This record gives sequence, structure tokens and C-alpha cells, in this order.
Amino acid sequence: MNSGFLPAVPVFVVVSQPDHVRVPDPRVTERRNPRTQDIDLAEPAGIVDLMIAEDRTVPDAVAMQRDRIAEAISSAEDTFRKGGRLFYVGAGTSGRLGVLDASECPPTFGTDPEMVQGIIAGGPAALTRSQEGAEDDLPQARADLAARGVRKGDMVVGIAASGTTPYVRIALEYARGVGARTAIVACSPPPPETLQWVDVPIVAITGPEVVTGSTRLKAGTATKLILNMITTGAMVRLGKTFGNLMIDLRATNDKLVDRSQRIVAEVCRVSRDEARELLERADGSVKLAIVMNALGMSPEEAQRRLAENGGVVRRVIGGAPPPVE
Repeated sequence: MNSGFLPAVPVFVVVSQPDHVRVPDPRVTERRNPRTQDIDLAEPAGIVDLMIAEDRTVPDAVAMQRDRIAEAISSAEDTFRKGGRLFYVGAGTSGRLGVLDASECPPTFGTDPEMVQGIIAGGPAALTRSQEGAEDDLPQARADLAARGVRKGDMVVGIAASGTTPYVRIALEYARGVGARTAIVACSPPPPETLQWVDVPIVAITGPEVVTGSTRLKAGTATKLILNMITTGAMVRLGKTFGNLMIDLRATNDKLVDRSQRIVAEVCRVSRDEARELLERADGSVKLAIVMNALGMSPEEAQRRLAENGGVVRRVIGGAPPPVE
């Protein structure tokens, strides 16, 4: 693996320095931000301005990792097509973001909850109450992945804003040991002892935080953007959308039932009542309803054709959804 994906981070060695000489923390996310050093004197509007200015730098930092994110999307797609699962592993804010992204996949893309899973140091209790010591529990990292049955054919994405979270490092080591693919999402260059277990390093350098070390801010925003791209990109590649329409959603509430009917009515150019009837015949599947209507076939035949074409509607019906008006 080529680890030269980022500018070198200076290593400072201090020998017998006076007490007042400060050594910059190698973790970029732990350094002080000179642009916000007087934030405690700012009025509310000034705080907003400072935070907006810092947040504007985040998309550029993410864009620098374009090729790595695309590589992770391809790896996740291949993992899913071969029956594997995607696991996000993190502690604190990073772990919560992983659980959030995983939990959104079933309603958005109609996936089995087992397909994308989030593992957070400290377990479910850490989702609502900080469990700071959990990130240092190395045996638990191995136990947590073992309990989920992580194996060859799966993909494990470690999330560590500082790049140094011990729980994540051990999780990646365990994943590699059982033959799973690995990636890391970080906002400060991870050390070699972590990178040695990583196939795809995604490191968006967001710089020092508005409040020193508070990685729920810029680092958290960058992490959310990257996780959005990994799962959304992989699901799009799997045929979970038709154009940009959500066609594998699970209509589990009134809003989603309405969305399903609107999509079928728009794509198939039928009335709302006709769309409702199509969906009933398709057992609620927007994707099946579209193929059934376009090709005049039964649900069983439509399902077979979709399976033969990797689940991608365009490959089956040979057309595109109506253009945006």
C-alpha cells in the first residue's frame, strides 16, 4: 500500500528544551486554531461567522480525497455484490456517525439491516451518553467484531477523527486478520501502526477545530460527508436508484407511502390511483412496479429480469426516468 497520500506531517523532537517551549501535537485535530483564539470574546453573530468560515473549508478537504472515496465505493459495491457486509467502527462522535449512516440505509435503500452495520466503542449506551474510556478497551474491539461475525468477504471501515483511536486500530487489525477488506476515515494522518492494516485510507485534513480538539465540529462534518458518499455511491451502483429517484425505499410510514406513489406515477406517467394499484401488485416495490408497467410483465418475471441485470432498472427497460421539469 502506498501511504504517501498526504503531505508529510512534521515530527518534532525536543531534547532538554525549556519548559515554555511547546511541541505541536502531531494530531492536527488537537492543535489550536489561531483564527478562533479570541472566540470567547465574540458576540453570538461573531461566533456564527467564525464557525461558518471554518466549515467552508470542509468540502475542499473532502474533495482532496475524491479518488480514495471512489475506491471505497467500488470496494463496498463489490463487497455487497458478493454477499458481504459493510461495518463502520468508531468511538465517540465517529462511532455515532457510523451508526447513524448504517441505520439510514434500510429505510432509504430497502436494505437488510445486516447489510450495513455500525459498531461503537462502549456499545449502545455510548450512543446517548459519552463512554470516553471505551476507545482504549482493546480486547473489547476484537470481541465486538467477533460478536458480529466479521469475516472474509466483509468490509470494515474504521472511523477515527484523530487517526489514533486504539479501538479502531485494533478493529482494523482484527478485520485484516480474518480476511475482510479495510478502510479508514480520518481527519488527521493515522500513524504507521494503524495504516499497516488499511487497504483504503481516506484522510481529509480539516485542520484545527474551532474549539481545540472538539472533533464533532469540522472533523465530524467531513466524516458525515464521506460516509454519505460511501453508502450512497455503493447503493446507486447496486441499482437502488432510477436516475436520482429512490426506488428501493421501504414505505414504512405515510410519508414514504406517498413518496412511493408519487415516484411510480411520475415515472410510469399514470394517475395516483393507477400507481397505487401497480404498487399493490408489486407488493409495495417501486422498482418492480416500474419494470412491470414498462414491459407489461408479471411481478415474478420483472423480478427475474432485474436479477439478471444486477438490479439496475435502466438495464432492464432501456430508458431513463422523465427529465426534471
